[in-house]
Amino acid sequence: MKIFFNKTIKILCLMCFAVIAVSCSGKNEKKNEPVELSNPMAERFLKAQSSDGPAKTEQAENKPAPAPVTSVNPLEIICFNRENAVVDNGKKAFKEITAMELVRDMKTGWNLGNTLDAIGGGRGLASEVSWGQPYTTKEMIDGLAASGIKTIRIPVSWSRHIIDNNYTISPAWMKRVKEIVDWAIEDGMYVVINIHHDNYEKNAKMPRGGGFYPTDENYEESAYFVCNTWAQIALAFNDGYDEHLVFEVLNEPRLCGTKEEWYYNSSSMKSIVAMNNLNKLTQNILDVIRASGGNNKKRMVAIPSLQASPESALESTFKMPQDYDGSKDRLIVSVHMYTPYNFAMESPGITEFSAKVESDFTSMFKKLHNHFIEDGYAVYIGEYGATNKNNLEARVAWFRAFVKNAKANGMPCFVWDNAVWEVKDRDYSEHYGFYNRYNQTWYFPEIIDAINEGLK
Repeated sequence: MKIFFNKTIKILCLMCFAVIAVSCSGKNEKKNEPVELSNPMAERFLKAQSSDGPAKTEQAENKPAPAPVTSVNPLEIICFNRENAVVDNGKKAFKEITAMELVRDMKTGWNLGNTLDAIGGGRGLASEVSWGQPYTTKEMIDGLAASGIKTIRIPVSWSRHIIDNNYTISPAWMKRVKEIVDWAIEDGMYVVINIHHDNYEKNAKMPRGGGFYPTDENYEESAYFVCNTWAQIALAFNDGYDEHLVFEVLNEPRLCGTKEEWYYNSSSMKSIVAMNNLNKLTQNILDVIRASGGNNKKRMVAIPSLQASPESALESTFKMPQDYDGSKDRLIVSVHMYTPYNFAMESPGITEFSAKVESDFTSMFKKLHNHFIEDGYAVYIGEYGATNKNNLEARVAWFRAFVKNAKANGMPCFVWDNAVWEVKDRDYSEHYGFYNRYNQTWYFPEIIDAINEGLK
């Protein structure tokens, strides 16, 4: 749903979030006084943020299941417990910059994979190391910055850190995310945070708080989850963060457990309906982010298509959400490219870099440029990489050509790193380990050199 901010609404929203800020600072003596607001969505959001709002676990547990709807008013379903929320009380000026200008300055990036996105190890902070990675340190981030990495994408999973039936996120988890974000910001890097491994794992009715899934059956529960999650992220990251922080709404949203999980079938009603529900969810999320006001009204927001694949992004059914003023200047298309599949991901696939391999990704860059950039939307490649097949020379050539072509088309690339780098028994699957997080070196220095060369 699109939110229009005319002068009256702008004033009212500023009033809303001014009251929130007072509540956050502990000045609650006026919390029971009525607030005059003509925007019911803003009023409901304000009420949900207050400590005496409707977000009580025992009430939510007894709440009957809502009737199915075709769409929701995103601000009317905010119900997290404000008393447990982490609040950003910082103050930073936000540079007036367009998304096109910002992505050019992001240059090259790296993903903190299999870390804050890990979903093992229970609901505590130990989940960060549950997939075999060490706890993230400031030294790791400093080493990345020293290597020429200008952007760090920090994938984050949230559903395992919900502490009540109102989608309230553990404050300890939110503070840990903020700590790592702050280290990167201090190093002058751009940072991308998202909702990552919270796509429900099967095509079935989701339980409350189970994440999101783009079917009609699960749309409303998905909207509750994503809107409450992003409302809390927006509260924790706002005026204390300038344009160096980017919000990416979802990671690889897809129909898990179906034949169409990893590709879009334009002739299948299942895929078409999933895209429609994804379009609604991304609009819902954008509206929540913008309604939080402050720097988040200007913040860059990245949007993926189904699977975050370039092919599905080029489909006519994929729609970018509408910003409150109709502008495209604060929106980014997020795409993942392991291209071509038989070289970059498939095991065994092929191991040699060739003109055919290069043409597969150069043609896709051209399509993305013509479809989105020429239409006014910025694009970044949120994940890319070539799995290790003991073919270092070919991978070096692939990385150099890939980054060079991406730069020529105005798209920064963020390499996926899951820390799996050593090949055993000719199994090449998911070997995307590049940066040694223990001693801040690169497993294949030739590859980081090729990336930096591709940027010249």
